[in-house]
Amino acid sequence: MNLDSIGVYIHIPFCVRKCRYCDFPSFGGKNDIDSYFKALFSEIHNEGETEGRTADSVYIGGGTPSLVPPFFIRELMDILRKKYVIGENAEISMEMNPGTIDSEALKVYFEAGINRVSLGCQSFNDRSLMRLGRIHSSADAIKTYDMLRKQGFNNINLDLMSGLPGEEAGDMERSLDKALELGPEHLSVYSLIIEPGTEFHRMYEEGELEDLPSEEELEETDRMIRSILEKNGYMRYEISNYARSGRECVHNIRYWTRGEYRGYGLSAASLIGNRRFTNTRDLVYINQPGAALQEDRILSREEEMQEFMFLGLRMVSGVSSRDFRDCFGEDIGKIYGKQLEDQIKNGFMEYDGDRYRYNDRGLDVSNRLMSEFL
Repeated sequence: MNLDSIGVYIHIPFCVRKCRYCDFPSFGGKNDIDSYFKALFSEIHNEGETEGRTADSVYIGGGTPSLVPPFFIRELMDILRKKYVIGENAEISMEMNPGTIDSEALKVYFEAGINRVSLGCQSFNDRSLMRLGRIHSSADAIKTYDMLRKQGFNNINLDLMSGLPGEEAGDMERSLDKALELGPEHLSVYSLIIEPGTEFHRMYEEGELEDLPSEEELEETDRMIRSILEKNGYMRYEISNYARSGRECVHNIRYWTRGEYRGYGLSAASLIGNRRFTNTRDLVYINQPGAALQEDRILSREEEMQEFMFLGLRMVSGVSSRDFRDCFGEDIGKIYGKQLEDQIKNGFMEYDGDRYRYNDRGLDVSNRLMSEFL
């Protein structure tokens, strides 16, 4: 990653309907699409701080970006190319959901320069898909994947979820087998989290989600996922992400290594220098693009150190003591020596003379371990 470059994130909040587990800023239906894009384009045009910089990654997320009329995506990419220097080798990702695209739309995306697709499959079990509130079937996901390949997309991620309510023995393994049959370049496998404000949270509070897996079952499933994917050539490079060699997500690595990025749209986050700011989650954004911030703060040196640790340790490669010293002028052992020594002693972490990294055991319980650096 070029240290002088920047990543660009675009948030498109529209969905056919809200999934039961989703706490991302998104809205069912297609109301306000025209006015939203007018505000989004205005925010991009009026932002001057990062104009002219080289962007080595663009990520269009949501919501369901593939729900909006494709010409909006084409116009968005035209605007971004006037705003930033986007080279031929830049990674330009777009999230898509099965059941929301056709071959004509894919042609527009491809010609607009989208070169990486993250396809929200979540599961290849139709019973689980219905329980999640997804609008597609496993057959829809396979059909969409085949359409992507036919159009010429050669860098595809499949999103899957584990720990789903009501899943039976072998369901997750069968979903993995189907994903491996398709042969994507990248797989993200996220464990279900019951987030406040979601339909699943309401169901959980009211006793309607009693068939969730236990902690022991989740740990066993995680080990199974890792074993199957690594045997098939997908190496784990972050807690929930696996890729074939050279197909790791450039944009997400930027987040985990605290590279600079600029976000546009509802709820989009940015990190420029030591300033972290986030747009509002409310549709007041349509009338105040780029002005209504939910958060805007200058990180203290201590906060930057904490982020260096708990973001960097998400990655299998871990954190570099040399990089820490270069960033902060301090020895990492002086600041976090006790935590690092304890986690090595307890068998969760390894040290090779420069890098501290979690082993598989540590990655499996990393949320608890990383909290010790806060």
